[in-house]
Amino acid sequence: MLSHFSHTHQAPRAQGRSTLRPCALLFALLLALCANAQTGLKKVYDEEINPLEQIDQTVARAKSEGKFVICQVGGNWCPWCLRFADFITNDTAVSKVISDNFEYIHVNYNPRRSASVTPRAEAAVTSGNDGQHQPDSAAAPRQDQAAALMARLNNCGRFGFPVFVVLDEEGRVVHIQDSSFLEEGKGYNHEKVLRFFKSWTPGAVRQ
Repeated sequence: MLSHFSHTHQAPRAQGRSTLRPCALLFALLLALCANAQTGLKKVYDEEINPLEQIDQTVARAKSEGKFVICQVGGNWCPWCLRFADFITNDTAVSKVISDNFEYIHVNYNPRRSASVTPRAEAAVTSGNDGQHQPDSAAAPRQDQAAALMARLNNCGRFGFPVFVVLDEEGRVVHIQDSSFLEEGKGYNHEKVLRFFKSWTPGAVRQ
């Protein structure tokens, strides 16, 4: 019986290849559907503005309102960043705590072409050692700006993305939150996220 499947029998192998083609096409279709589902999340990061100016302007506004600032640092290239933005938009309890206590901004961090960034692969973004893409000459100003952003926010990228940086009314970093501790399954945990925000309101910090 084993000899029937010997490599010398070409017809069955050819038939196998023909039957695998639809499977390969189906697999490619599923990948495309997954990609479409991912990109269905709203892109919340403005890639055209200067993130340092964005932070300064937000701090000034927060100071006038007696609030703190939360910078959700990441990019539209990061699925978990977009998931979190969607999560807080649809969780009414969390969104109320945010609106009452914080100026919340999405701070874009991407010193390289978005296509070259692996989601949540902070090391690949910052070190450039993924071995797949190299930044073009136009990326140099972005790299300088990204380095300045990391310096401004106490190298928050060491925790991966998204990462949350809490600034007080003077723009000082008072806390950096690793988002992995807020995750649950393929999304985020309501209680953990709510606790994070409540723990870093101006009132909580000043007690």
